Amino acid sequence: MIRKYIEAAMEHAKYEILQDDGTYYGEIKECPGVYSNAPTLEKCRRELEEVLEEWILFRVHKNLEIPPIDSIEIKIKKQAIA
Repeated sequence: MIRKYIEAAMEHAKYEILQDDGTYYGEIKECPGVYSNAPTLEKCRRELEEVLEEWILFRVHKNLEIPPIDSIEIKIKKQAIA
């Protein structure tokens, strides 16, 4: 499920070349705070995917909502403490 979510989110990624230094900036607007900046498009894409994965794990750990992307949802189930 997480892999499918990451793949779908990466399809929503937007990239641009920053005019001031020529580096690549990428972000996924559906996932607030998920962005990267790198000297090449490929490095930017890889970093963006890593940031996205960390963002998902952090939100799961903190029991925060993860917005659905293309009807793919990551639901956090609460467990009873024994």
